[in-house]
Amino acid sequence: MKPIQFKLIILFSLCIVASSCSKKEVIEVTSPNATKKMVFLEGDKNNDVSFSVFYNQKEVIQSSVLELMSEELNFTGTITVENIEKSSVNTTWTSRFNELSTIPDHYNQIKIYLKQGDAKFNIIARAYNEGVAFAYEIPEQGDLTEIGLNENIHYNFDKDYEVWSTPKREKGVLTAQGEYRKIPISALQEGAERPLVIEINDTVKIALAEARLVDYARMSFNTGITSPYSIVSTLDGKMGEQKQDTITGAVIAERKNDGTKVHKTLPFQSPWRVVMMGNSHGELLEQNYLIQNLNPPSKIADDSWITPGKVLRETTLTTQGGMAAIDFVASHNMQYVHFDAGWYGNEMDNASDATTITLDPKRSKGPFDIEAITKYAKEKGVKVMLYVNRRALENKLDVVLPVLKAWGVSGIKYGFVRVGDQDATAWMHEAVKKAAEYEMVLDIHDEYRPTGFSRTYPNLLTQEGIRGDEETVPNAHTLITMFTRSLAGAADNTVCYYNTRVDKMGSHASQLAKTVCIFSPLQFLYWYDKAPLAPIKDDGLWGDTRTIGNEPELEFFNAVPTTWDETKVLRAEIGELGIIARRKGNDWFIGGINGVAPNDVTLDFEFLEEGASYKVKVYTDDENVNTRTQVKIEEITISRDSKLDINIDRNNGFAMHITKE
Repeated sequence: MKPIQFKLIILFSLCIVASSCSKKEVIEVTSPNATKKMVFLEGDKNNDVSFSVFYNQKEVIQSSVLELMSEELNFTGTITVENIEKSSVNTTWTSRFNELSTIPDHYNQIKIYLKQGDAKFNIIARAYNEGVAFAYEIPEQGDLTEIGLNENIHYNFDKDYEVWSTPKREKGVLTAQGEYRKIPISALQEGAERPLVIEINDTVKIALAEARLVDYARMSFNTGITSPYSIVSTLDGKMGEQKQDTITGAVIAERKNDGTKVHKTLPFQSPWRVVMMGNSHGELLEQNYLIQNLNPPSKIADDSWITPGKVLRETTLTTQGGMAAIDFVASHNMQYVHFDAGWYGNEMDNASDATTITLDPKRSKGPFDIEAITKYAKEKGVKVMLYVNRRALENKLDVVLPVLKAWGVSGIKYGFVRVGDQDATAWMHEAVKKAAEYEMVLDIHDEYRPTGFSRTYPNLLTQEGIRGDEETVPNAHTLITMFTRSLAGAADNTVCYYNTRVDKMGSHASQLAKTVCIFSPLQFLYWYDKAPLAPIKDDGLWGDTRTIGNEPELEFFNAVPTTWDETKVLRAEIGELGIIARRKGNDWFIGGINGVAPNDVTLDFEFLEEGASYKVKVYTDDENVNTRTQVKIEEITISRDSKLDINIDRNNGFAMHITKE
């Protein structure tokens, strides 16, 4: 049977207002501060549901269309509004795992009960001060118990605005870890990742995003055809038999793009379709908690076992290397030692068993006594994480988790995970829930990007989905990542320090700054470097391995937290300059990263407490410093009224640690 197309057009205006009797009722919802608005069912014909989005009375998204297609429900004919419910929420929630410790959750909501033909469906829309979001709901009706459907959303714009896009989605191409480009809407290509940042003008920036993706197909973007300047979002089709590049992890498989993308039992609600809005790239980043707000509160009653912190990767996969790594971590205010691929055999071999210690001879000759390592780690107050490729987890998770728990392991990095289709999405989020049952923290690697699930299951501390230091990314691209990918949430950038690629990426001071600028509750440091007493590993598998030294500026890595009470974006010139200040307790940390042109920056400190005095350590690049890393350390005293001039050379950076006297 040919799929029946169901089209919705939702106009964003944010409060429900009835006009005079001679005019059609306007259905709208407005943010608490009246700056964001969605308007629904505008126009004379109601065979579609149209939507527009407003920011400060400007229509930033023109009349647009949500299109659903199903064989089970016949959505044709005139749409009737059967009921409208309005509600408001104004609260806060607290977290130990975010960029803010107290997070505002304030919105107005409208729920529109609709009928088209014999089919019933509802639209739920929320207007926050930070942006707007909507979802659709298919309730129980008749004898129908299940439904298959597809979804397209056609976002229309009045101009060919510039967007920051990941690469075209093709076989063998990593999009979520891809290189961003600034292109017009008309040049957008299939598979652009979420969030998709759009520059409306100098004082209006928006981002199309997704929240609460748990048991659904992933959304991505392409150029649309419903207007001269249109973006269409589509859902990923089911992936066929897949192969993976053993180096990059790129999935090489065909994806079915026709037919239904989602199968659900009634009733259900879709993920949230989000429009983040701000007056600058910095404001978008400061308000990225909107994504988590669209997810349910934590399901973990006692989260005291969840420990954010800094991680050292141990690559020799030997007991000696493990003990040396634990000693280093314990003495440098770090929290985890992570053992990467190879401890249970060849990770790319489906026969490799993650319930055994079966070393891959290409990675290690051993010995590797994991229980002795975890016992020693516990004595030192250190936790242990293990990498496991998804091949050793899918259909085996219920067996692997209790074994790792019995060994004394505290966390897992899920590697080369499948993403995109509904099955992959559902498996991944069930795997997060199951890990919580065994009190395991998680780092999901490769193409997975967050949509706020870490609010509900905070053991999901971080994930990749970023073009990070493993890709030898220059500062200019990191400065794009900070204000695009980071809108979605935590990102595991795998900070390097002594590896020679640092000189290609930027500088050592800018590497220090990354721990502040790119948020991750699990912050991997010294990615290619080894603890001083660990065995030498010269097999080439891990790149240019160097021994961690004792340069004075490592005190910044020792001191910097990985979660925060407060975040302020001081400069946000995407691709060119980024400066972020974050507070933990009474201490502030500032990270500054510079692009390809020199910059003279004047910092003010208006975020500091009035009347207090502060000691500051400033870390900058200086070729006259006689160390491997050439980082200069200066100590100064400042107050809220102080100004500080910093000259930043091209591709350099700076870091600051501010303590209250």
